[in-house]
Amino acid sequence: MGIVVIGAAFVDIKGFPKDMYIPDGRNVGRIEYVHGGVARNVVEDIANVELRPTYVGIVDDTPMGAAVVQKLRNHKVNVDYVLTCPDGMGTWLAVFDNNGDVAGSISKRPDMLPLVGLLEEKGDEIFASADSAVLEVDLDKEIVKKVIELAQRHHTRLIALVSNMSIAAKRRDFLQKFDCFICNRQEAGMFFADGFEGETPEELCDLLSEKLMRANIRSMVVTLGADGSVYADNQGLKGVCPARDVHVKDTTGAGDAFCAGVAIGLTYGKDLSQAAAIGSALAASVITSSENVCPRFLPQELGLE
Repeated sequence: MGIVVIGAAFVDIKGFPKDMYIPDGRNVGRIEYVHGGVARNVVEDIANVELRPTYVGIVDDTPMGAAVVQKLRNHKVNVDYVLTCPDGMGTWLAVFDNNGDVAGSISKRPDMLPLVGLLEEKGDEIFASADSAVLEVDLDKEIVKKVIELAQRHHTRLIALVSNMSIAAKRRDFLQKFDCFICNRQEAGMFFADGFEGETPEELCDLLSEKLMRANIRSMVVTLGADGSVYADNQGLKGVCPARDVHVKDTTGAGDAFCAGVAIGLTYGKDLSQAAAIGSALAASVITSSENVCPRFLPQELGLE
């Protein structure tokens, strides 16, 4: 099965307090530089399940950019379609509290428009062997349109991820063409202009199912943190997937690992319930460490043939 992941690479600068975190004080601790970005994380997570995904993205012309490409190559990711351009990577600066949650962050987005030319030139080559394409749907409209065109031409399943819901919320017409949209509870609330707060997972599941039918969105999986996730499609299928009970060290990358698991499951013919369970397994493996991605899994551990 072929999976192509399209989106931005980031460098994550993460600060962890040594003692109790004081929001308006000076906190002594440690700082880590980690390769990040939703799409970059997702493609490495997929590769760590012993699959061989393709990454379509951009890195900058610095040693850090070269290191991002080399790490992906080491994980058996196909990086033949990664461009090197000035200002090609984003930066995410985040400070974590003592619970491993983000206390505050600032991000700088990269210029992704060079991907339009790449997709025009080599898109058919990329999609010819792709069973699924995973896309950050908040990328430039020109990129999203081209990916949808290629996916329709090659009968490729489309899975949408999001890094900036304020942009993605304006792409409802695009999202109607995706097979599945994966986001968190807050993002789903922004997308549907509904708080999505206060409901139990079961209540939220019913609400999501109703809204998908009205919006003509094919299916969604919404993560709820410690409450697991809910899933639904516009044909009435819906359900709740509980989270795994593990000790939380750092939540960064857990959502991306969940997305990778869902994408893997759907690509391998699993239903939404089974795909969400795979996502939960990968997410649980991430939050127990300070790494942004999951450790190595054998496909059979996740029920993949």
